[in-house]
Amino acid sequence: MTATTTAGRIRRPLRGATALYGGRRWRPTPYLVFGGLFWLVMSLAFWRVPMCCDFGQHAAVVERLKADLLHPRHPMADLPGAGSPYYSPYAVAQGVFARVTGLAGWEVVKLAGPLNLLVLITGIGRFVKVLTPRQWAPVIALFAMVVLWGTRMAWWSGYLGLMSMTGNLAYPSTFAIGLAFWAWAWAGSLTARPRGIASYAGLGALCGAILLVHPISSVAAVIGVVAFAVPGLRRALPRWATTAVTAAAVAAAWPYFSVFSLVGDESVDWIHRQLYTELPQRFWLALLGLPALYLRWRRDHKDPLVLMFALELAVVAYGWLSGHYTYGRILGLTLVPLQFALAIELAAPRPWGTRRAALAGAATLGACVGFFQIQAGAVVPRTLDPIGFDQPPRWPSYAWAADRLHKGDVVLTNGYGPTRTLPAFGANLVAPAWPDPALDEGERNQRLQEVRDYLAPESTSADRKAIARRYHVRWLLLSKDQRVPSEAVVVAWGPQTGEVLARVSG
Repeated sequence: MTATTTAGRIRRPLRGATALYGGRRWRPTPYLVFGGLFWLVMSLAFWRVPMCCDFGQHAAVVERLKADLLHPRHPMADLPGAGSPYYSPYAVAQGVFARVTGLAGWEVVKLAGPLNLLVLITGIGRFVKVLTPRQWAPVIALFAMVVLWGTRMAWWSGYLGLMSMTGNLAYPSTFAIGLAFWAWAWAGSLTARPRGIASYAGLGALCGAILLVHPISSVAAVIGVVAFAVPGLRRALPRWATTAVTAAAVAAAWPYFSVFSLVGDESVDWIHRQLYTELPQRFWLALLGLPALYLRWRRDHKDPLVLMFALELAVVAYGWLSGHYTYGRILGLTLVPLQFALAIELAAPRPWGTRRAALAGAATLGACVGFFQIQAGAVVPRTLDPIGFDQPPRWPSYAWAADRLHKGDVVLTNGYGPTRTLPAFGANLVAPAWPDPALDEGERNQRLQEVRDYLAPESTSADRKAIARRYHVRWLLLSKDQRVPSEAVVVAWGPQTGEVLARVSG
């Protein structure tokens, strides 16, 4: 039997599964194809980089939760951990997973990288879909986000260039940023089509979760939601108020720490001052999106990308002027309106005018500069590299030392690598590497001074023994240039660095 069209023409009968859909076959979208390839390549790139930087800190958090889910100890020291913001819902979920599977903390964190990337990629796709129906826009936005930075390395948690992704994918900040894109998409859909109060409460619960997972990223997340809410705020004020109240209630109900106690905390501002150095060199390629953002402003002064950019710039400026440099952590997300506005403009159907063609040429050149100058080493292994791109850091492994330690043993060291890596294996430090509200900063500084006193060439045996007893020190990890005290016994040497692991007798 044949089917006839309205024009009277005869078409072939439809058979099988195709007939169920009226002859339309499913085809993957460009973003599904390229986003999937990006997920695969970046997951492999992340997996090939050994533990470095802050990875050990996050693995240590999982180890402490695996040991005691309800009352975890301090992530890096033999101290109570109550009040530590590292014990977020994200970390607790990882701790539960570690307890169920028996995996080590560093293994769980390593597995989290591809999962976080999946949340991020799907969030980007959903967010861009709210902004435009152009199918290639999310593809261009994804690649603009990871390449259009600058010509000087910007490596920090929450900075998601290709190179920094190889180290940061497994961090809570990446997961929180992925959720932020989902929150912006949710807010955009509510602005376009208001729904019942439950939808606004659900968005508030998501914002509250982002606040708990990574407080500083939540600043940018909330700014994005506000940018979408502003145009219709007067008409839907009670509904958006429900979002705000729900977010605050979710954050306040978390039992492990009080996120509101972090407001005004200055303990980590000194670390983040460097975020404000060399800003032009780190971010200038993203400015290629300014013409596209300007065009959006010309069309609509309340465009959400325009409002996001303006509000985020204001927060970054506040961080600089007030000395609360921690707010500079949202600089990575401040680039998103520029990168995404550019992507949407370049996804417009052809024919293009002269201005759009010129913008496309400039963006292509900028992407090549950013990729080959900074980002290429993230996805091009050294063995396949004909040029000599900068590669991600490759820290030495401390498994040789961890194999000789028991969980909970206290290690005295001032080495940059071991202080950031050994806690990942369940060891404790005399002095944690980073500030943490669970430990008074004055006491942490006192511990750092005691470590310096112990390792000082002029220290006496009596002084060293007193420090070892005070902090229950069982091990020393020393550089090859540091002398081994007479009361310590050398157990092993690091095969890559020549560092010395020594057991403190008594």
